[in-house]
Amino acid sequence: MASLPVSIEFFPPKTPEGAEKLRGVRQQLYGLKPQFCSVTYGAGGSTQQGTFDTVGEILAEGVDAASHFSCIGATKASVRAELATLKAMGVKRLVALRGDLPSGYGLGGEFHYACDLVAFIREETGRDFHIEVAAYPEIHPQAKSPEADLNAYVQKVKAGADSAITQYFYNSDAYFRFVDEAVKRGADVPVVPGIMPITSSTQLLRFSDACGAEIPRWIRLRLQAFGDDTASIKAFGLDVVGDLCEQLRNGGAPALHFYSMNQSVATLALANRLQNA
Repeated sequence: MASLPVSIEFFPPKTPEGAEKLRGVRQQLYGLKPQFCSVTYGAGGSTQQGTFDTVGEILAEGVDAASHFSCIGATKASVRAELATLKAMGVKRLVALRGDLPSGYGLGGEFHYACDLVAFIREETGRDFHIEVAAYPEIHPQAKSPEADLNAYVQKVKAGADSAITQYFYNSDAYFRFVDEAVKRGADVPVVPGIMPITSSTQLLRFSDACGAEIPRWIRLRLQAFGDDTASIKAFGLDVVGDLCEQLRNGGAPALHFYSMNQSVATLALANRLQNA
């Protein structure tokens, strides 16, 4: 079967050593010919300079780059200035998010929801940017209800989003159900599944608790049974996530977005497995 288009997410490194290491990781992952690479943003835009620097490096390496763009605490003037900066850099894609609140921070700024940000970007820049938004097949952890969460997603699409990238998940039914429900409500842009490789059980469980991603009980129990046996965890993770990617491809997912965690080995193994499936 033909391989799906892929995109890859990185986070801005905190040290010069981290930046150097990430350059090597990117070169390895460019072998997958990603449609684009995205770079995340810290809570309240705390990593903005690091995000923009990494985006600039990726563009200079000849690959399309998407900057995460959050609006918590932002003003229309600050967003306008950042859009101008990104446009001047040659950025053509944005991942528009409400963003996480830094701890101890009230809901300041002129934008309270991602749909407000999407509408403003469209108003200000027309079709200059391809706008990605976030989708939550298993419901955003702060949503009041599944219905409210779906409505928030539909509002982002109707405000002008071109496509969506999901939070990671390990149950393909959740993804297909979400897409069906969104289409019924008139939100029919491509929804790209976010794929999180499993390489460490403690890291995965910590992340998932923080962001509301569901770890199916059978996966959780198997991971716990492996204890500190990292080789077994990685082999099991490759099987589980490899099967998930095949289910998504066979079910018609438009592409796959890999959360690389600034590492190359697990993403390369998954892509290789998918290519040979």
